[in-house]
Amino acid sequence: MFSRSVRRRVEISLALVLAWRPTGAALVSLVRSLLTSFIALGITLYLLPGTQSSGPAAVLQLAVLVTVVGSTLRPLLLGLTVLLGSFGLLIVGMIAQGVILAVAIRISPDVHISGLSAILGASWLAAIISASVNWLLDTGSQDAFLAHVLGRVVRVTHRLGKADPSVVGQPGLLVVQLDGVGRDLLRQAMVAGAMPTLSRWLRTGTHVGYGWHTGLPATTPAGQAVLLYGDRRTVPAFRWYEKETRRLVVANRQADAAALEQRMSTGRGLLADGGVSVSNLFTGDAPTQILTMSDARLPPRSTRGVASFATTSVGFVRTVVVFAGQVVAELYQARRQRRRDVQPRVERGWLFALLRGVTTALLHDLNVTIVAEQMARGAAVIFVDFVDYDEVAHHAGPSRPEAMRTLDGLDRVLRFFEEVAAETNRRYEIVVLSDHGQSQGSPFADQTGITLQQLVDRLTGAPDELGGALDRDPAERWTGANLLLSSTATARALGVRALARRAAEGMATEPPVEAPLVAASGSLAHVYFLELTGRAVREEIEASRPGLIEALAAQPGIGLVLVREREGLVALGPGGWRDLVRTDRGAGADPLACFGERAGHDLLELDARQHCGDLVVLGAYDPETGELAAFEELVGSHGGLGGDQTAAFVVVPASWPALAEGSRRYPSDPGLRPVLTGLEVHQALVSRLTAAGLRRDEQPEPAAQPVQA
Repeated sequence: MFSRSVRRRVEISLALVLAWRPTGAALVSLVRSLLTSFIALGITLYLLPGTQSSGPAAVLQLAVLVTVVGSTLRPLLLGLTVLLGSFGLLIVGMIAQGVILAVAIRISPDVHISGLSAILGASWLAAIISASVNWLLDTGSQDAFLAHVLGRVVRVTHRLGKADPSVVGQPGLLVVQLDGVGRDLLRQAMVAGAMPTLSRWLRTGTHVGYGWHTGLPATTPAGQAVLLYGDRRTVPAFRWYEKETRRLVVANRQADAAALEQRMSTGRGLLADGGVSVSNLFTGDAPTQILTMSDARLPPRSTRGVASFATTSVGFVRTVVVFAGQVVAELYQARRQRRRDVQPRVERGWLFALLRGVTTALLHDLNVTIVAEQMARGAAVIFVDFVDYDEVAHHAGPSRPEAMRTLDGLDRVLRFFEEVAAETNRRYEIVVLSDHGQSQGSPFADQTGITLQQLVDRLTGAPDELGGALDRDPAERWTGANLLLSSTATARALGVRALARRAAEGMATEPPVEAPLVAASGSLAHVYFLELTGRAVREEIEASRPGLIEALAAQPGIGLVLVREREGLVALGPGGWRDLVRTDRGAGADPLACFGERAGHDLLELDARQHCGDLVVLGAYDPETGELAAFEELVGSHGGLGGDQTAAFVVVPASWPALAEGSRRYPSDPGLRPVLTGLEVHQALVSRLTAAGLRRDEQPEPAAQPVQA
């Protein structure tokens, strides 16, 4: 009658309800909750019209009832959260306070609020006031939230240490990815005092910093592919077209992420042995995945702390208050940019404000809660991705104040994980790394008045069937929302399909064969000629679209166009061209010169990736101003070449063997060069797990794949 999935959810929910036990710490929390509830309810009943109470005694009685009813119903609400999955977190978090207050009012003889909408309004107003009171008492709601999570970590650690003493003192590894934080920006942030924890680690010598070069494409899916699997061939961009299946692939769409993982995985990814993947695009073969795009499955039993997060005022309600604050802050900051005429900038409306709140408040706090819970339970290796900075920097700018402010919050998270590591049974080592950086500039459409898709259509005389849709709506902006909605079948049915349709522009109808398709990913774009089978070469393109390649290369806002020839690989720019295979061929100005000495090698590697476009287009980069043209509506972008977007970093404990000869520490060496590749970072992480005894049945890691034209 019921599916196995539903039965399993019911079993986990009942287990959580039956396992609940009162503790001393819970009693202290109960007393505090009673006091804050009394204050919040008193203010609420005073402010709301149509409520009746006989005085302070009645309010106190109601506060006691709310506390008692909340303590009684909370185990049931915890079970309901797990039963519904992460989507249930949103539902339960929204209704829990109203249910508790409604039951308490029904019991109370001296307080009356009529109507369901009035009760829900009163419950949320009281919750917001309660969160504000807690903020005043704790001198900062973030500190109160982290203290609450840390207290739970101590309790879980103590209980599990007694149950399984064998894990006490064993090594563990926590890998924290700061999405989009470039190497040079990290140095700037530490010098400015925005990241005191990471700076302390590096200055005191407990950790050592390295740069690593992402190459092409400089995107999160490509970065996680190499960091988690050692794969440098499968991912050519953030989105691309596959001619064999006639479909657009977008890495933050659940079905596509799952298919990509099947191609990359050998079963021996970085997290294969007892690992946990949190908020990543791919699992890394982890047996436990939470909020992971490629594998939507039941939440594990070890997520009780997340369920608790949904039903406490210091958890979900506080996060909603922070969410609202982020939305207001975004609207104010966007307006300030417009009034000051800050350039470059893009339109930042209500949609981005809401998505920013989801990423920097709800997803951020969930990640902290989940990782702390998994550390307390002794997971061998954990890999978590925080997308706070990347989300804000895309729209505000990589070094703008609002983007830099997110780094302060991320540094606070690192300090918190350091405190958690000191309380857990395992001896966790913490690694901090990034997957790429960002570069700033005006979007291509702002510079030229049309998108790259529209430009290609005009140059080829093709109808503008797509209207530039694939480069007007950045796919990455939906990553945080899709992560939250990806872990339950119910959520996918209700939300992910709609979100992915906008995020991916998922080809509800196939594009016309006669119209070229442009798949933009930041400052990188792949152009596909759908009537030409396989990877088209220059001679074929010129035969069907004469003059197109040279016309594209001469356009303002375009840095170079890469195209295969039958006997070479040619990069064309506005003032010259160069053959990357037969290096004696070329004329005019070198189109690679502005992109740095690694550009030729990076383009060769991109050309060797699967599903590379018939043409590859890079946005123009000005080394003097450091500005870059993106093919999506972004101020801060990545994907191509130029600036800080290919300069990632990795910070590891100083006790590790040197990752590269001649490496130096942050931030004292302003001339630090990227000395590592992503594959070398992956191999260093695997080697450390092996040395610590955390990797079983070790098999040879994939060798560096040769570059072929």
